[in-house]
Amino acid sequence: MKKQISSISPFQTAKVMALLYFAISLPMIVLMSLFYAFMPGPKAPMGMMFILPFLYAVFGFIFTAIGAWIYNLVAKWVGGIEFTISEIENS
Repeated sequence: MKKQISSISPFQTAKVMALLYFAISLPMIVLMSLFYAFMPGPKAPMGMMFILPFLYAVFGFIFTAIGAWIYNLVAKWVGGIEFTISEIENS
């Protein structure tokens, strides 16, 4: 059975993606902070590292909202993304 995504809610999608970007960036920031702590030489303030997940979330929200809005415009002209679904048995 074919289905088509004809519209994406920009605000709802952006909220979800912003939280996902934040959650994905946290482990990366922790690892980067550990490596950074053991690097020799002068260092920038460590607090800057902890701002990055918030910036990642904010920019993820903005660009996802813009992307969803553009998708909706394009989908009106050429149709939405098509995908096929099938039923599966519960195990």
